[in-house]
Amino acid sequence: MVALVRTVAYLGLEARSVEVQCSIAPGLPQFNIVGLANKAVGESKERVRAALSAMGLALPPKRITINLSPADLPKEGSHYDLPVALALLAAMGVTDAEQLGDFVAVGELALDGRVVPSPGVLLAALHASSEEAGLICPAAQGSEARWASDIPVVAAPDLVALLNHLKGTSRLPDPPPGEVEAPAPGPDLKQVKGQEVAKRALEIAAAGGHNLLMVGPPGAGKSLLASCLPGVLPPLTSPEALEVSMVQSVAGLLEGGRISRTRPFRAPHHSASMAALTGGGLKVKPGEVSLAHLGVLFLDELPEFQRAVLDSLRQPLETGHVDVARANAHVTFPARVQLVAAMNPCRCGHLGDPALACSRAPRCAADYQTRVSGPLLDRIDLHVEVDPVSAADLALPPPAEGSAEVAARVARARSVQSGRSVESGARTNAELEGEALERFATPDEPGRRLLMQAAEAMRLSARGYTRMLRVARTIADLAGVEGVGRIHVAEALSYRRQAPRA
Repeated sequence: MVALVRTVAYLGLEARSVEVQCSIAPGLPQFNIVGLANKAVGESKERVRAALSAMGLALPPKRITINLSPADLPKEGSHYDLPVALALLAAMGVTDAEQLGDFVAVGELALDGRVVPSPGVLLAALHASSEEAGLICPAAQGSEARWASDIPVVAAPDLVALLNHLKGTSRLPDPPPGEVEAPAPGPDLKQVKGQEVAKRALEIAAAGGHNLLMVGPPGAGKSLLASCLPGVLPPLTSPEALEVSMVQSVAGLLEGGRISRTRPFRAPHHSASMAALTGGGLKVKPGEVSLAHLGVLFLDELPEFQRAVLDSLRQPLETGHVDVARANAHVTFPARVQLVAAMNPCRCGHLGDPALACSRAPRCAADYQTRVSGPLLDRIDLHVEVDPVSAADLALPPPAEGSAEVAARVARARSVQSGRSVESGARTNAELEGEALERFATPDEPGRRLLMQAAEAMRLSARGYTRMLRVARTIADLAGVEGVGRIHVAEALSYRRQAPRA
C-alpha cells in the first residue's frame, strides 16, 4: 500500500505542491527518503522514528520508502517532518489515508512527538487556499495560518492530539485569528533641533518613496532623522501587509501570527555580507533588502560597507526584486524598498571644520566618498548636507511641528498618488515610469527649460533626469498642485548632485 500526503516546497515566496508518498514493502528493515532532499529533510526520518516511539509505536520491520514528488524539485527545511510522519502512519493503517487527502501538512517534529513551528506556514496556508484544501500545522502557528482565506486549519500541539482529532475522538479547538500589532512608539521629529533642510528632504522622501542620502559630520542627527522616517510614513494597506508578512513568514520572523501595519525598518550593520543584504546562503533565505520590502532600508556609515555588497543593491533598487541564483535553484524575493543612507563627508568626519579636520583634507574626502560607486549614487534621488548642530540650537525649545504634522501632509500626498495608481500602476511617484511618467510628471515650459539647462550643466544621466521628474512630481503633490512647475523642478534639482565616476 502507498499512502499519500500533500505538503509544499518553498521557492522564494512561491509554495509549490509536493506529494509525500510512503511505501511499506517486504524486505530488510530500512527507512529511506528519496526525492532530492537535503540534509535537514534526510534527518527527518530520525525525528519521525523518535516521535512515533514516544507515542508507543514502533516502525514495522520492513522496507520503508518515502518519496517526495516531484523528484527533480529541491526539498529543503524541517517542515517535511509532519507530512512524512502522517504518510507513514497512514501506510501503517493507524490513520485514514483518504481523510488526509483533504489537507496540506507542514510542521517540524520534536523527539517527544510535539509539533513545533517551522518557517513559511503563511505561504502554505495561502497555497492550501488556492488548492481548496485544509491545512495541518503546528499549534503555535495556527493564528498565522488563519490570515489566509477561510480554510479549515488544524493546529496540532502534538501527534497524539492530531491523530485523536482525525479519528474524531477528541476535537482540537480552532486557532484564534491573528492580531494586528499596534505601532511601536518611535522617535519624533520634535527631537530634531535645527536641520530644516534635512527635515524637508525627509518629508519629500516619505511622500514619494524616494531614496535619500544624508552627508554630515558625526553627531549631526543623521541616524535620528532616519529613525523618525517610519513615524511619518503611511501604514501598510491590507494587501501590502500580507506581502510583507509573507517575507517574514519565510524568514521565520512572524511570531504568534501577528501582522503589523507599520512599514518595515531595517538597519543592517556595515559588516553585513552580500548574502545577508540581498539573500542567499546554504538554505536560501531573504536578505535585509527583502525584509525591508515596502519599507525602509537604512544603511548607516555607507562607505564602510564593502563595495561589492553595496553594488549588489543596484538591481533591486531599479527593479524592485532580487534574484538569488544557485546551482540547484533560482529564487526571487520582492525588494521594493526605500533606501536611506548616511555617511560622514570624510573618514575623520569634520571636513568643513578647519579646527577638527585632518591634515589630508580635502583629499581624504575624495578618497572616502569614492568608496561608494557612481552608479549606486545615481540611484539615490535626494542628496542632502546635514550641518553640525550648535550648542545654541540645542538650547532652543523643541520645534512646534513634529512627526504627526509631517505624517498628515505625507498621507495627503500619498492619497493623490494612490488615485493615479489605477492609471499608472505605480504605488508611489518613485515607481512612475514610461507613459505614466510623461503624463503626470512633465513640467510646464519654464520648468522644462530649467530642467534641460540643469541636465546639461550637471551632466545628468537618463536615470538622473527621470528621477528628477519624479521628485518634482512629489514636491508638487505636497504643495497640492496638479501640474509640475518651475519652482518644483528647482527644489528637486537642489537635492541633486553629480555622482562621481565609478
